[in-house]
Amino acid sequence: MSASIIDGKSSAENLRNQIADQVRHLNSQSQIIPGLAAILVGDDPASQVYVRNKEKQTMDCGMMSAGRKLPSDTSQKDLLSYVEKLNNDSSVHGILVQLPLPPQIDPSSVIQAIRPEKDVDGFHPSNVGALASGEHGLIPCTPMGCNMLLKEQLGDLSGANAVIVGRSNIVGKPMAQLLLAENCTVTIAHSKTLNLKKVCRQADILVAAVGLPQFIKADWIKPGATVIDVGINRIQKENEIGKYKLVGDVDFTPALDVAGAITPVPGGVGPMTIACLLQNTLIACLRQNNLL
Repeated sequence: MSASIIDGKSSAENLRNQIADQVRHLNSQSQIIPGLAAILVGDDPASQVYVRNKEKQTMDCGMMSAGRKLPSDTSQKDLLSYVEKLNNDSSVHGILVQLPLPPQIDPSSVIQAIRPEKDVDGFHPSNVGALASGEHGLIPCTPMGCNMLLKEQLGDLSGANAVIVGRSNIVGKPMAQLLLAENCTVTIAHSKTLNLKKVCRQADILVAAVGLPQFIKADWIKPGATVIDVGINRIQKENEIGKYKLVGDVDFTPALDVAGAITPVPGGVGPMTIACLLQNTLIACLRQNNLL
């Protein structure tokens, strides 16, 4: 068996094109342009790349990008003050603060300071509660993208045994809620799960979000299972000192001989995460203007 490669780049491009069409229609009908403000505090290299990509794709879709870079010594008080300014700016429909934050800032306080209707990361407790109870909140972008890829690959997910390896608030827990809503039978596993290999081998759908490079081996995967690899880990290349590559949480090459379908790293879940951020910004804009 050779697994089908789930092309997240292509799916993300299709979603961005749909969003761009909706943005053009919205602007022509109502003269409204969705606005996204991405706040970066400090000089973390990976965060700078992520924010630049978000800002570029925001503008490519015809949206307004109102991002701002703040120095690494920014106080929590000053950051919260800026967030409140954006909360009160009617031209800004989505706000995100790029994580991680410098040590003097409590991320939970910042997340809770963003108005739920502008929380396009879907991290505010109000949006977390809405997802858990089946209400209409804003859904975290990475799980949303994973769910879209699964439905594109498999269609109806009802009845599937789904195992999520990882219990973070950002991926693991909301992924479980989304799969429950799709009528899957869901298990959340993690590094402390007893006989984790056996648990994973029961999965028709295996979502790897544990944050450990190549942690999940091929013999952990049920033959024919669909594998969604959320991990993005930087490891040194063999026999090439000082050179690195990105790998997922799944040992990808051996897994190709077992899985039915699998996302690559890079090029799988990552592109969908940013596309879903734009989707959330559009949804937030429509709701704030009573158009959805």
